[in-house]
Amino acid sequence: MGDCHFLEGNLRAKERVEYTKGLLDEIGLGGDRLEMFHIGASDAPLFAKSVEIMTDRARALGPNPFKLVGLKGTKARES
Repeated sequence: MGDCHFLEGNLRAKERVEYTKGLLDEIGLGGDRLEMFHIGASDAPLFAKSVEIMTDRARALGPNPFKLVGLKGTKARES
């Protein structure tokens, strides 16, 4: 890490992602819904694998729990 072309931007981004994951856990959405991957611009296979990982994770976690249950515990309206 730290080898980003934009000085320390990747390190700040990592800190922000970790912070945001904690917030998502606190509000009940789950920090596992967010992840940061370090992928070079020319590494298409790693990008494709990362997309696959997050797609599988999203399917396993299921839909947004806030869409399923309203804030007052009632079933949310479907649009």
